[in-house]
Amino acid sequence: MPFESGQVPQGEARTRLVMQYYPYLLMFVVFDVVGMFLFAWGMSYRTIPLDASFLVLLFLFLLAAPLGYALHLALHRENW
Repeated sequence: MPFESGQVPQGEARTRLVMQYYPYLLMFVVFDVVGMFLFAWGMSYRTIPLDASFLVLLFLFLLAAPLGYALHLALHRENW
């Protein structure tokens, strides 16, 4: 059966995905979004009250703990 562009498909439609790097991809997406929020916080750092800065530091600590654990798992893998 022709595809949308008129080409006849070749091979199987389903391919196997390698899930080895999936956790690293998720960590990259999460920390990339966090980086965008931290950039906005850093640009307005001097104009926001101190208690709001405390909440951002608490947020950073809550994100640093899983990051440290993930790095610990990545650095101590036995089957490289």
